[in-house]
Amino acid sequence: MNSDSQAASPSDTYSHRLADIVGTLIALITLTLPVFVIAHYSTDVSNNRQPVTYKIPQGED
Repeated sequence: MNSDSQAASPSDTYSHRLADIVGTLIALITLTLPVFVIAHYSTDVSNNRQPVTYKIPQGED
């Protein structure tokens, strides 16, 4: 590394920090949203009704 190279400018540091925050938010939403959606629909009992079954009478031979 050259000793005469300069560090990142303050605007670059801000954009990198903003990119890190946005990336972290996207990652958290990507990881947590499917879990909440699956949990919501898997516990929705009103839509999980058992099918109605009928007993067919057997003919007497």
